[in-house]
Amino acid sequence: MTRRRPFGFTLIELLTALVVVAVLTAVAVPLWRVHLLRVRRTEAATALIALQSAQDRHFGREARYADATQLTRPAPGGLGLRAQSEHGYYDISLRTSDDGLGYLATARAVRAAGQADDARCVEFTLDENNRRRALDSEGTDRSADCWR
Repeated sequence: MTRRRPFGFTLIELLTALVVVAVLTAVAVPLWRVHLLRVRRTEAATALIALQSAQDRHFGREARYADATQLTRPAPGGLGLRAQSEHGYYDISLRTSDDGLGYLATARAVRAAGQADDARCVEFTLDENNRRRALDSEGTDRSADCWR
């Protein structure tokens, strides 16, 4: 009489599969988190480019750039933008020169909104001459990494 092998998995097989899944998870989760932070950085760039476009339209109408008080005011008197990026990962601020012929738009990561781990690209800036800068949490210029 032949002996039949029981169906199912042995404890060793289950533990081996569990170890493989644990190792893959330990590698994949940190990589996913880094990727997610990089994807969210595009939200800062998008918000600043939208602000730049609105400033150009405002300058065409008024012969001067809008100031911080006009950021959220509806057009035509203001820019009609929000003070945060689309999903709230960045706060948007605006500084205008005294003569109204220059501005500096800033997007700063909101720590409580999921960007707390992004110490590499904390602040993005864009001015009227399309100069783009990005700073890390220590104030070091990271423009080449963050604006790509």
